[in-house]
Amino acid sequence: MSEEVRGLVERYMPEFPVRRCGRVFTDTTQFMDINHGDVIELAGLHYLVLKDESERRFGMEDPKYWVKRCRELETGERKILKLVFYERFPIKVGEFEVQCYRSPKKESRILDLVAGDPRFMHGVTRPDDHDNPVRILDIVQGREVGKYVYGIKADHETYFREHFPAVLDHFMGACEAIGFLHASGEKHGDIRRDHLFIEYGTGQYRWIDFDYTFDFHENPYGLDIFGLGNILIYCAGKQVWNSGNLAEGGFTDETLNGLDRGDHSLVIRNRVVNLRKLFPYIPAELNNVFMHFSQRTEVFYDTVEEFLDELRPCRRLLG
Repeated sequence: MSEEVRGLVERYMPEFPVRRCGRVFTDTTQFMDINHGDVIELAGLHYLVLKDESERRFGMEDPKYWVKRCRELETGERKILKLVFYERFPIKVGEFEVQCYRSPKKESRILDLVAGDPRFMHGVTRPDDHDNPVRILDIVQGREVGKYVYGIKADHETYFREHFPAVLDHFMGACEAIGFLHASGEKHGDIRRDHLFIEYGTGQYRWIDFDYTFDFHENPYGLDIFGLGNILIYCAGKQVWNSGNLAEGGFTDETLNGLDRGDHSLVIRNRVVNLRKLFPYIPAELNNVFMHFSQRTEVFYDTVEEFLDELRPCRRLLG
């Protein structure tokens, strides 16, 4: 390691053992070779790698080796660096197959588009010496919306009557943010509840992670809209209700036996979306919005605005 970088580490991270400092990378193509203690140099700035990021999926840690949590040595700020990684896979939406893939350039476009917009994460793109578009992201200090909702200490009816209306207000604002992307010809691409954060201090709902996109010819923005529906249903139910936990929910046998295939999600087949069958105090109008994402539906929302046009009047029913 150069004396310049060694001096930066000693200045900004005196607690970091200099002996652990590794190599300086100006080409991030082989991201698996970049580890804790290495430094990535971009546009004259140096980023000390602290660890690989990970996501918790299906109860397990899923490491993301191309996403590095770093310290920008010249400023001392913590950043996330997303290096270039490509993957492609299909998913099923009813009878349709949708091709999903990662597009670093698409994420870079969105970062430029939403710069200064508090509804989204922020960052810039800097090419490395091999012209890989490395995204340098500000860390959103907040909590995933799903964890926030699940963590509210209340039974479902109390939660639905006293807490859900405010959650719904903020969620509709987050939907408007996705509508803005669509009006700009862009997609979020990976709308999930762990990609919607509630910022500490401000309470602002902010979207993160824009590098996925998809080809869904039947509905160009359909997968984003299904993602919004999944978050809405989770927030209304205070959690996911599926074949794995319904028996533990205290529901009567009559209620459980009354569920059929049409009451479940079109995309995630074991997930209940007909929440009114579980919680009869949910207004029918709101439940009708949920049912647009069920296996029973014959009508899909084509745009975020169509979705909100039916959702906004439901808010008035909640008091």
